[in-house]
Amino acid sequence: MIRQSSSQVDSKVKTRFAPSPTGVPHVGNVRTALFSYFFARANNGAFILRIEDTDQARKIEGATQAIAESLKWLGIDWDEYIIQSERLSEYKKYAEELVSKGFAKHEDGAIRFLVPKDGTTSWIDKVGEKKIEFKNSEIEDFIIFKKDGFPTYHLANVIDDHEENINYIIRGEDWIPSTPKHILLYKALGWNLPEFVHVPNVYGTDGKKLSKRKGAKSVLDFKKEGFLSEALLNYLMLLGWSPKGDREILSKDEIIKDFSLEKINASPAIFDNTKLEWMNGLYIRNLTDSELLKRLKEYTPKLKEADSGLLEKIIPLAKTRIKTLAEFSGLTAFLFKLPEITLSQKEKEVAQYLLNKLSQVEKWEKDEILNVLKETLKKENVRMPVIYKILTGKEKGLPLPEVLEITGKDRVLKQLGNF
Repeated sequence: MIRQSSSQVDSKVKTRFAPSPTGVPHVGNVRTALFSYFFARANNGAFILRIEDTDQARKIEGATQAIAESLKWLGIDWDEYIIQSERLSEYKKYAEELVSKGFAKHEDGAIRFLVPKDGTTSWIDKVGEKKIEFKNSEIEDFIIFKKDGFPTYHLANVIDDHEENINYIIRGEDWIPSTPKHILLYKALGWNLPEFVHVPNVYGTDGKKLSKRKGAKSVLDFKKEGFLSEALLNYLMLLGWSPKGDREILSKDEIIKDFSLEKINASPAIFDNTKLEWMNGLYIRNLTDSELLKRLKEYTPKLKEADSGLLEKIIPLAKTRIKTLAEFSGLTAFLFKLPEITLSQKEKEVAQYLLNKLSQVEKWEKDEILNVLKETLKKENVRMPVIYKILTGKEKGLPLPEVLEITGKDRVLKQLGNF
């Protein structure tokens, strides 16, 4: 007799993200989690975060917290939170049921599922509505319960998805070879099948699949590098999904309104860091000056101690020239602390010329300052990077006339007088 899965009774969409705490998920994995989340929210459904920690030997301290932090930072919330290792008795019960029914056997302290060798196992995958089929004769018998008292991924995954009423399993296409095993378990336990949605992998620009082993970055890595959470979320959602009208800039609400499985592409997506930087820069420019200042202070706490008036004046200049929050400090450090600069003899002569000319400027405004800079370039036969170096310690940066106006005449002359 087939037991009716409650997911078949309740048509409400229910999805999950089920990472293992063996490290911090890279952005490719989180992209797939976002697909699960937005499909649930687009259909007024529920989204579950489930920590699959049955492989205790590979568990890494702090990974569970990092997983939750990654999602929260992106603005992803969940309706239920489940930890597999707290449900061991459930897995043992079902494993023994499979033994009693003749679908599995005890073996060296473990329990092995016995795959029927005739026929095929297939399903219609929701990505592309394509039929995927495996010959049962090519599927080996597999362990479902280990002698250490923990279930394997296959058994725990199926039991949890059933008991939690997960009716759409959205995961990476890497799991396609495991799916026939899961379907066989569903059938052996008399449960109706959920919909399977295997999304394409995410590759780097080098043509290789993103993976933790190969150093793929995590969401928290990008947070540390000064990316905005809403920009990263927007970019990740475009990796394998096409919104209406081929739009690129989308808010969370717009994604919820537009997301559907039919728009998931079957081809692999390419993670391009340059494209992400472009998008992040666009998001930064779209912030108000006050909001950008708030974000910068959160990212670089030392800025809370900086001259607030100077910060407010410099934000509009820096805003159009930074792609990440991290770049702000590099562009503006000289404004808050006089840099130690080593000059050549020629550069010292240029600095002296600048000191003489700038000290004569009566109206300290950018146009007057620009005239002095142009005159210096011509008279001293140097290029602009030399003047940048003398005044900022770097050979390029924010527009000098505007920066020097904001900095103030006394401060500029003091710096030039040090050479």
